[in-house]
Amino acid sequence: MKTLVVYYSLGGNTRALARRMARQLKADVLEIRTVKTYPDDQDVLLGLGQQEVKTGYIPQLQPYRVNLDKYDAILLGTPVWWSTFAPAMKSFMKGKNWEGKKVYPFATNGGTLGHTPSDFRKALKGAEVSPILSVLFEDRIQQTAETDIKEWLNLIG
Repeated sequence: MKTLVVYYSLGGNTRALARRMARQLKADVLEIRTVKTYPDDQDVLLGLGQQEVKTGYIPQLQPYRVNLDKYDAILLGTPVWWSTFAPAMKSFMKGKNWEGKKVYPFATNGGTLGHTPSDFRKALKGAEVSPILSVLFEDRIQQTAETDIKEWLNLIG
């Protein structure tokens, strides 16, 4: 079984988690990045993130090469932004044929997934979407037990 871990990370939590998962699964990895960079100022960033989610903004991504047809399982990782996945993940998912794909979403968050699980199911029309893995962080420290993550990864293979 060939597996791909695709993720977007702004602060580094999702990146670290995605890379650990890829090592454990011996999977290929794709980090998606936006063309536009985000501000370092946390207050400005929070306001901008909220505006992007509310308006349905779809940021342009830096070029990447991936053929989803080569993979049996695809993990999609994102931080939660205002109760949903980051706009960069929305950009990645848009316009792709998810028919028949097995997708395993995971989301890093500071306390709630909001409507992220249902948003993934809506965006991944035709895919077999597994229950989302929620990984809680508090002050950049992972609170979710590593055993919970390993159990979820065991579903993938």
